[in-house]
Formats: sequence, structure tokens, C-alpha cells
Amino acid sequence: MTSVAAAYEECRRITRSAGSSFYAGMRLLPADRRQAIYAVYALARRIDDVADGELSRAEKLERLAAIRTVLGTRGSVDDPVFVALADATERYPIPLDAFFDLLEGAEADVLGTHYETFTELEHYCRCVAGSIGRLALGVFETSDRVQAQRLADDLGVALQLGNILRDLRQDLRRGRVYLPAEDLERFGCSVAGDRLDGAAELVVAFEAERALGWLERGLRIVPLLDRRSGLAVLAMTGSYRRLIERIAADPALALGGRASLPKWEKRLVLARGLVGAAA
Repeated sequence: MTSVAAAYEECRRITRSAGSSFYAGMRLLPADRRQAIYAVYALARRIDDVADGELSRAEKLERLAAIRTVLGTRGSVDDPVFVALADATERYPIPLDAFFDLLEGAEADVLGTHYETFTELEHYCRCVAGSIGRLALGVFETSDRVQAQRLADDLGVALQLGNILRDLRQDLRRGRVYLPAEDLERFGCSVAGDRLDGAAELVVAFEAERALGWLERGLRIVPLLDRRSGLAVLAMTGSYRRLIERIAADPALALGGRASLPKWEKRLVLARGLVGAAA
């Protein structure tokens, strides 16, 4: 039987090895809350890896269904991730049901869902990223959980819009079109294989500005959090903000390949953000 301590260590290893910019932010939390958010991230990572992996569509859906089943039993299996998550949910108000939203979004990715309107895309973003915001909020301390939950969800939408822009060309190559059809039509764009034809830079700039608007709204959560949780949020979102700003100013970054910041700049953004928050 996996011990709780070993389970948390495995979740920490998964989180660190994923190379996510979120890891630095998570490390700012107190040890017990850090462990809990590692457990949340580890399961989210597993779901994402299934959706984006090399299995057949049928195998992916089968594995996602299996995760859904285990969640329905509240993680009563000898699996390190579920062992850690079960312990974390006993200590913190982590809304496990949010994982079902994440699974819905992952299944949409597997099925290759397209989005006609931004309203449809927003629902997807709330499933795959707003859910993570709500789960993370369960680990944080907050002075107003109801309002903070709405803002955490909005922040998730912003970050997912950033992901969509960052991975635009990569997703097009995989047959995934996230930009709403109504927006493509508005700017006279169409999808041609792994690229956008028409005024592609205009539609990308439009979506980047939209993402920044959602980000500004979502970051209103910070004053509602305890200091260390607020710093963690700022650390986890700083690089996203800089990257989206870059894409808004120069849409070609997203159109030419996977957009990213160099590691030195990520570290600089993190350091400046923490200094500014502490001032």
C-alpha cells in the first residue's frame, strides 16, 4: 500500500518533471499546501497527457473514462496520485468535481471539437483551465471564497486563451482549431492545413487582447488571497502575461511556431513580479 508521504513525493516529482512554469509558484506555498497542489497538478497532468498522447482515440476515451470512474469512488485505489489527492481533500476544500469538467474538456480535445462562437470556446476554457483555478483555490486561503471562485475561473479562461495562442501552429498541425469560427470569419480568415489564410495577424492580435482582458479581471483574485497564495498566483501567471503581451504586439510569434519566452526572461519576470508584489 502506498504511504501518503510517498504518494506526495511522487506528485512532487511529476510536477517538477513536467517543466511547467507553475512549479516555481507552487514552491512559494507553505509545505502542506504545496503538497496538496502538487497532487492536484499531478492528476491534471495525467488527464492532459492522455488527451495529448499517441494512443488511438478509442484508447484515450477509455483511459479518461477510467479516471472518471476512480474519481467517482473518491480515489479508493492504490495509486500514488489518488492516494495523495484523497489526503489533500480531507485537509482542504478542494472541489474534486472540477476534475469532471477537466475530463469533459479533455474528451473534447480527443474528439477534435471545433468552436463556432467565443461562448462555446469560453465553456471549453472553463472546463480545461477554469477547473484548475477552482481546484487550486481549494488549497489557498481566501477572505471571500465565493467571489474568489468566480475570479479563479476567469483567470483559468485567460491562461487557456494564452495556451491556445502559444500552441496555435502545433494544434493546427494536429487538426485542432480553437479560434472561434465567428472570429475567423470576422477577419476574413480560413484554416488551410497547418496555417491560417487571410488577415491572420489581426485575428491573433484580437484574441491576445481578449486574453489580456480576461487576465486583468482574473488577477483581481490576488487581494482576496493570503499573502503566500497571492504571490504564488502572481508567479504562476507572470510569464503568461508577458508572452500574451508579446503576441498582441507581434502576432507573427504565434503564427510562426510555438511561441515561448527564453528561460532567462521567465526567471526575470518571476523575480520582478515577486519584488513588485512585496513592495
